[in-house]
This record gives sequence, C-alpha cells and structure tokens, in this order.
Amino acid sequence: MGMFERLKTVISSNINSLISKAENPEKMLNQMIIDMNEQLIESKKAVAMAIADEKKLERDLMENRAKADEWEKKAMLAVRAGRDDLAKEALLRKQEFEGYANQLAQQWEAQKQSVEKLKEALRQLQSKIEEANRKKNILIARAKRAEAQQRINQTMSSLSGNKSAFDTFERMERKVDEIEASAEAMKELEEASSGASLEKQFAQLESSPQAADAMLEELKKKMLTEDAGRTSSQP
Repeated sequence: MGMFERLKTVISSNINSLISKAENPEKMLNQMIIDMNEQLIESKKAVAMAIADEKKLERDLMENRAKADEWEKKAMLAVRAGRDDLAKEALLRKQEFEGYANQLAQQWEAQKQSVEKLKEALRQLQSKIEEANRKKNILIARAKRAEAQQRINQTMSSLSGNKSAFDTFERMERKVDEIEASAEAMKELEEASSGASLEKQFAQLESSPQAADAMLEELKKKMLTEDAGRTSSQP
C-alpha cells in the first residue's frame, strides 16, 4: 500500500501553489501528469502480482482438498478389502492434506480481501488522476489567459507612460497631411497651366457619342444573330 499512499500524496498536493512558483506552468503540470501515470502503471503491476498470488493460493487449496478426498476414497477401498491398517494410513494422509488445505484457505481468504482493497484503491487513484488531468487543462488555460492579459497590461502601461511615442504619431500624421496637400496643389497647378483639363473634357465629349454608337451597333448585330438562330431551330 506504500506505493498508493505516495501517489495519493502527489495527487492531493496544492497544484495552484506549485503554479505560482513555476516558470512554465504548462510544462510543469504536464510533467506531473506523466509522473502520476508512471506511478499508476507501477501500481497496476503490483496489483496484478497480488492477483496472481491469490490465484496460486486458490489452486494450491483446490489441489490439497482434492488430495484429501482422494485419500478418503483410498481409505474406503481399504476398509472394503478388510485392510484396516491401510485404511488408517490413508486417513492419516487425508488428515495431513486437510490441514494443508485449512491453512491455505485462511491465506487465500486474506489474500482475496487484500486484492479487493487494492483493486478499489487502484480505481480511486485512476479517478483522481483523471480529475487531476481535467484540472490541469483548466489551469493551463487560465495561466495562458493571465499571461496574455499581463502582456497587454504591460504594453498599455508602457504606451500610456511614453508620451513621446504618441507625439511622434501625431507629428507624422501632420507631415503626411502636408505632403498630400502639397501633391494635390501641384497637380491642380500643372493642369491649369497646361490646359490639360479643358482638352480632356472636350476629348471625353467627342469620344463618348462614338463609343455609344459603336456599342449600339454591336448590340443590334448580336440581337439579329440570336433571332436568326431561334428561327432556324423552330420546326
């Protein structure tokens, strides 16, 4: 039972306290679950050995009882044959195997009860490990959220305490506005001085009707082609 007690101690420890001391909570919790499962495997091996001992005691008990019955039958055979001397010897051997069987029965019963307790303890440990694994996942998620929030808080704190950073953004914004305004002014001046704006307007007026006429002619041709196709397909 010592192995089970050690595993119970590991599972029952304060995980939250361990997390506060750990540099990497996720790594530490995962390692704890690995250690628990390794201990559980060793515990299962110990229980399996106890079960094997119980089965062996049971087999020995059955064998000694069978031998006692066998010697009783031999005693009966000797009595029928008028050999009381052999019957007495057979009964003594029967008594010997019955004594062995009684001792084995006590050991087997004690071992059987012990195995049942070990099985129940193993089931409880399995349940505790599953509970610890669920708690591990919750704690890791909480730790990640806390770390993310901490980083956000640190960033916000550094930005709010650093006015020069915001001043730089505002200064750059004003600078970009000035550049854009200057570029637009230069463009307007260039168009006004070259007369490009007026020529462009006349070019649009001249090209727009021609383009519309061309598109209209193209549409009429398309319609004639489609009408001719439908007429030829009719019976």
